[in-house]
Amino acid sequence: MILGIGKEAIIFLYAGLTGMVTFSCYQFLKLLRRLVRHHIVVVNIEDFLYWLCMSAYVFRQMYHTTYGSVRWFFVLGIVCGNFLAYFGKRILKKLCLKWQKDLEKQGKNR
Repeated sequence: MILGIGKEAIIFLYAGLTGMVTFSCYQFLKLLRRLVRHHIVVVNIEDFLYWLCMSAYVFRQMYHTTYGSVRWFFVLGIVCGNFLAYFGKRILKKLCLKWQKDLEKQGKNR
């Protein structure tokens, strides 16, 4: 099935969102690991379940958007979504640290 460039662009955006979801879910899993100490066996089981669930999620997204065929722009969209979420996280972290320093500076000046 031949898709138009407009349809491919929409699918690429959906793939980018899929990449952002997969990145965000793993970041949430890492946050839980920081909050509650886990044994290495539990970490391995969590990782296995994460990848199992994300594989099903990506397959579902691919099935609904590209009708089950693997398209290079879908895979590229997932990778780009992961990178975008990663850099967004870094920028947000820097902003939060800057705001924290500004608030600490304001508290010392009072």
